[in-house]
Amino acid sequence: MAGAREIDPTAAPLPDFLGLGVQKGGTTTLQRLLERHPQVFLPAGKEVHFFSLHYGEGEAWYRHHYAAAAPHQRCGDITPYYLFHPAAPGRIQALLPQARLIVLLRDPVERALSQYFHSRRLGLEPLDLDAALAAEPQRLAGAEALLAAGDGVVVGRHRSHQEHSYLSRSRYEQQLDRYEALFPPGQLLLLRSEDLFAAPERIWPLLLEFLALDPCPLPAEAASLRANAGRGEAGHVPEALRRRLRQELEPTYRAMAARYGISWP
Repeated sequence: MAGAREIDPTAAPLPDFLGLGVQKGGTTTLQRLLERHPQVFLPAGKEVHFFSLHYGEGEAWYRHHYAAAAPHQRCGDITPYYLFHPAAPGRIQALLPQARLIVLLRDPVERALSQYFHSRRLGLEPLDLDAALAAEPQRLAGAEALLAAGDGVVVGRHRSHQEHSYLSRSRYEQQLDRYEALFPPGQLLLLRSEDLFAAPERIWPLLLEFLALDPCPLPAEAASLRANAGRGEAGHVPEALRRRLRQELEPTYRAMAARYGISWP
């Protein structure tokens, strides 16, 4: 349009904070809450995936997503695949070494089941639950090496690593190790997803303080903002299978309790 001012994407800001994950752990709810704060700018579509799927697009592509941010706003990128993607921590540290990093952590078994049923609803998972869990090691074989390889510009995608990684994505201690090797503890905020859902009035001030945002009332609709929730399918999973999954993920439960004081019944 004649007379319209074009925004140079190379002059746009970069994110001040990232929501790293976890998938099915409340990141959509986090997005809905934070985008209501006047000092926060978040891309409308969520999940920019720059440090995972689109790193090869370059920094100008990433900045373009924040071209509409006001000077007083802190920019954010909430993409839950970042926690699990093996190359994301190094890429983030190289471009955003001072970024604040938020991690929502849900009960590992419940998260794994929720991801499975999410994939089923989207038509991404043809196998039944037992078969999908049994197939996971073979499906993910070689994925970490493939995604971590290259010069940091060549970017590949491994479909099963993103869509069929049920138990693997619930091994939080392994994923946090990669971030803690590159970022000081003060740049990471770990929160239980269950606390965000059950007591948002307690989590909201923690988020504002961590992101250095001015005090702002918790959005009135916070109690109804549990977004992208499932349909209760996990409630029908046999208790014997739940016990088996809890046993398989027991190292994660122990590590989270010992290292961070985070536990689930």
